[in-house]
Amino acid sequence: MVFLNPPTETLSLLRQSLPDSYVDKVAPPDAPVSDDMTAVYGEDDEVLAYVASLAAALSSSYDFNPDSWKDALGPYLSTLPSLDDGADDLIDRFRSASEKAAAGEGEDTEDEEDEFGGEELANIRFSLAYGGKILLHQTKLRLRRGHKYVLLGQNGVGKTTLMNAINNGKLEGWPHHLKTEYVDSGSNVDPVHEAKHVFKHLLSATGKPEANCRSMLDQLKFTETMMDGTIGELSGGWQMKLRLATAVLVDADILLLDEPTNHLDAKTVLWLTEYLQKLTDTTVLIVSHDIPFVENVCTDVIHYEQRAAWGPHRKLVHYRGKMSDFVKKFPQAKHYFELSTTDLKFKFPQPGRLEGIKTSTQKFLEMEGVNFRYPGNDFDTLHDVNLKMSLSSRVAVLGANGAGKTTLVKMIVGDTQPTNLGKCRLFIHHNLRVAYVAQHSFFHVEQHIEESPAAYIQWRFKDAYDREKLESAGYRISEEEQKAIDDFGLEDIWSRRVRAGVLEYEVKKRNVREKDNKYYSKDELLSMGFEKLLKQTDEKIAAKEAGLDLRPCTTTEIQRHLDDFGLEQEFGTYGKIRGLSGGQKVKLVLAAAMWNCPHLLVLDEPTNYLDREALGALSSALNEWGGSVLMISHNREFYSSVCKEEWKVGGGNVEIEGISLAREMKAVAKKKKYEKELAGDEKLEKAGGNTNASGDKYKDAAQNFWGQTLPKKDKRNFDKAKKKGDVAAMRKILQVPMGKIMPGFENLGDGKTIPE
Repeated sequence: MVFLNPPTETLSLLRQSLPDSYVDKVAPPDAPVSDDMTAVYGEDDEVLAYVASLAAALSSSYDFNPDSWKDALGPYLSTLPSLDDGADDLIDRFRSASEKAAAGEGEDTEDEEDEFGGEELANIRFSLAYGGKILLHQTKLRLRRGHKYVLLGQNGVGKTTLMNAINNGKLEGWPHHLKTEYVDSGSNVDPVHEAKHVFKHLLSATGKPEANCRSMLDQLKFTETMMDGTIGELSGGWQMKLRLATAVLVDADILLLDEPTNHLDAKTVLWLTEYLQKLTDTTVLIVSHDIPFVENVCTDVIHYEQRAAWGPHRKLVHYRGKMSDFVKKFPQAKHYFELSTTDLKFKFPQPGRLEGIKTSTQKFLEMEGVNFRYPGNDFDTLHDVNLKMSLSSRVAVLGANGAGKTTLVKMIVGDTQPTNLGKCRLFIHHNLRVAYVAQHSFFHVEQHIEESPAAYIQWRFKDAYDREKLESAGYRISEEEQKAIDDFGLEDIWSRRVRAGVLEYEVKKRNVREKDNKYYSKDELLSMGFEKLLKQTDEKIAAKEAGLDLRPCTTTEIQRHLDDFGLEQEFGTYGKIRGLSGGQKVKLVLAAAMWNCPHLLVLDEPTNYLDREALGALSSALNEWGGSVLMISHNREFYSSVCKEEWKVGGGNVEIEGISLAREMKAVAKKKKYEKELAGDEKLEKAGGNTNASGDKYKDAAQNFWGQTLPKKDKRNFDKAKKKGDVAAMRKILQVPMGKIMPGFENLGDGKTIPE
């Protein structure tokens, strides 16, 4: 008798799957051979060994199709008379056990009981990848009708990718008869979508009668003007309401909600919570970092987990019950309920000196009697606004959707001007550096979607100022202003000074000698129509004050900066923006905004997309930072951890509650030091190699062969050539004639022979 040697684990699983009725009939080795149907020891073992070998081959190819197993194993197991026609049941148990073993799962990967309510909509096993990265490997997903599942995991694990795959039917084994409706987070800006009209879009997207659509929008407090306008004219909160209205009107089997509370005020969150709680026939899959909302809605938790037994890849683990029940079963996840951080830390660069500001309580911004009205409106959006800010300010701007919070912020950052300019007081320090992380910030980042985050920052700041800001509508010079500049003969603005309390700019005119440059006051230049030119000049001078002209805009320096915001080299240098999650994009936008060491950081809904750990890191970093903070947020837990002053916007008014306490003055002048990057040979020498650095072999150069001073550009090029050991390039920059040797640079040779 010849025995096969199947994998021990597979054979063990097969024996464990055998029914008790079969085991009882197996004769012991020393039993006499009988004429009845008792299984004979040894002969059955040979069959089981062969079946286990077949099963191992199926498992290794991840083929767990029930029909495949019955076709392969059935003919052999049916020869065992002692199974009493139970071969099919045995195969199902064996296949299920083998599938779990192949996936590295134990019994704790799912605690849902079969009788725990609801029709089974999907029960699949799949793998999921994004680009070249495996996000999930041979994991199980089981969904039941009427359940509300929350997907939990850190930023970047692939939650939104999974939602997109479900919505597009791209998961292996997904039941295509199911109707899904996806409500995205709003992080991807689509100009074509934003050009559509609100009511017409809702009609076409849902296919519902006008009465139903109008009733839904009325319920969400849409006005006739909003319904007739375009989607792009709506604020972030109203756009999210429109997406939710579309999802509610569509009769879907599964609702996929990606950060559904983003930009929503408290009343709308309550409406959404009550609506989801009432659903009984629709399954809901939610990605959200709004823990109170999730706690009130979810019935099940699906958690991304990584365990040693599973190797390097993650799997989905199902837990029955609310978030609080999940934390009891999985104590390591308690940080979901705490605004704290463990290992993740954000490090913000200190703002540096602000001219004339001696203390942290001295104001750099003030508004008195400011009004603002949008063109075409009959009423002021904001009226009689009175406020001030200093480096100690930590302010939360609160109010309902559409109350005018973003309008107020845009005036503060200089994107818009008061309607009653000249009749009110608006003072903003001319050297104030502002970092504005707006709702539309993702739009700018995604113009570079095929580039790495490091390449994006390099493009934006390589000229020692914020190119993206200067190309924005708030800084772009119009045709009328350009004509005024040309008519005046203005070539450039060279410098700026404060004289007798008046801000003056040195103007260089065309065909006029430098010594004849003239200074003009800011009011004089504004009266000539040079508003955007002055804004660009102030921005460039402020960037120079921050040291951007000295800071190397290299990949190494940028990645060092990205590390301070939790964006590792895998994503910051080697990844593309296309592959970043919403939370990682927020980290990139924050890092880019903080590159110029701002004095004021303005955050519009900063809690959107960030997980709890990242929120804790952001809160700690803001509290340690020496600059001023102004944020729009509906997350009371977050903004109260940073801001002690609240500006409540409503009915056109701004009411101030609380007060920002005096803080340590950290905006002081400091000598900036940047580590010199090493060339390849220098790195080798530092690491203990035996190659001398090329930079030590050749002298620095200040003059060329003819005694002329080298321009800065040639000095930089010479330094680069020196590091590379490029003798030909160095001789060319120094203008050394062929056959000649330059005194002091004998090691560059005569150009005819290669120097040793």
